[in-house]
Amino acid sequence: MSRAETTYDEGGPERTFAALPPARGPFARTWWGQAWLKALEDTALDGEQLKRGRKHSREGAVGAVCVRPGRITAVVRGPDRTPYRSDVLLQELSGAEWDRLLEVVADRSGHIAALLDRDMPPQLVEDAAAVGVELLPGIGDLEPECACEAWDHCPHTAALCYQVARLLDEDPFVLLLMRGRGERELLDELQVRSVARAARHPASEGAGDAAGPDPQGVPGIPAREAFAVPGPPPLPAPPPAVAAPGRPPALVGGTDPAPGLDVAALEFLVADAAVRAQQLLAEALAPGHATAPVPAGLTVWQDTVRMTATGPPAAIAARLAAGCGRDRPGLARAVRAWEHGGAAALAVLEEEWTPDAESLARAHAQLAAAWEEGERAPRLRATGNRWTAVGTDTQVRYGRDGRWWPYRKERGHWCPAGPPSQDPAAALTMLASG
Repeated sequence: MSRAETTYDEGGPERTFAALPPARGPFARTWWGQAWLKALEDTALDGEQLKRGRKHSREGAVGAVCVRPGRITAVVRGPDRTPYRSDVLLQELSGAEWDRLLEVVADRSGHIAALLDRDMPPQLVEDAAAVGVELLPGIGDLEPECACEAWDHCPHTAALCYQVARLLDEDPFVLLLMRGRGERELLDELQVRSVARAARHPASEGAGDAAGPDPQGVPGIPAREAFAVPGPPPLPAPPPAVAAPGRPPALVGGTDPAPGLDVAALEFLVADAAVRAQQLLAEALAPGHATAPVPAGLTVWQDTVRMTATGPPAAIAARLAAGCGRDRPGLARAVRAWEHGGAAALAVLEEEWTPDAESLARAHAQLAAAWEEGERAPRLRATGNRWTAVGTDTQVRYGRDGRWWPYRKERGHWCPAGPPSQDPAAALTMLASG
């Protein structure tokens, strides 16, 4: 990200970011950056203006971006290089809202640590919403003002919003500044609140040396004596990371196996368990694991596909295929999906669903904005969450997570053709070049 300078005046902190180079790939990779763009796309009434704005941003038409409480500003040049001052307004939080938000953040040290790591955990946003504070913008919250005098979002304010999504990806404090507090001011206030909390809940110094009854009349003990009781021992240090899974034992030789025991299958399961244990340990030692949501367990079918995707010996693969209740081609398609995205990709292969009105509108907006001006968009036929390019054997499927998955028809069946993309045009382009 470009270097930002922070200045202070009577109106509060202000940060200025140098113009960014032309964008390559998606504008937002973080979940909060994507939420910012969703607010823009839900607010704008004309998808064509968004498409033009995205093109301006990709071409580097947005100058230095000034961020201050309630407003972002930049000079955006049109295709003829005419400069327009463009502003986007976002409602600042009130003093009472900031007070509630700071209490929430100060109450959880993990929130402060995440922000300092330039991360915005979903739990922080959920905790803020629980006390009536909406941190992320929603529909109608991004109000445009532009020198071109458009009454709705124009290509210039849209380009500015797409550029700011890139800044938000790198630093969530940019959003907090728009809501009314700069990074230095916010951290100073959090430190004051942390000190105040410690003062309100001191250790036992001089408190309650004489024993006395509690409200229920049960005799107590002196505080000094109570705090002298040793606490639980400290937790052991976490285990070191393991570079590779352990080598499973060989179960053949020595004695005859029990009747009916498939030794080769048991050896495969032991080796698979070692690989899974090594992966789980690596995930547990990764930063942010303590606050990450607990993943759902795999179903028998999902675990069958996962194990088949590891490339077991032919006899084991045949046994997995025979026991899953699916034909060999169906299992092969499922394995191909798993290799592109695990359980989420398998769900896209097998589930046909109809997006709700909001998701459907977002999908249509993405499709409408996917092709730049002058490009010829393919004609698509929609069925549920599946868009098929008319006259071809190509299709994109809209996942429940908002990603687009490419599919190609092979021998009368739709088959996964690659990893997902946030951009439907990228998914279709991959199919055309594949």
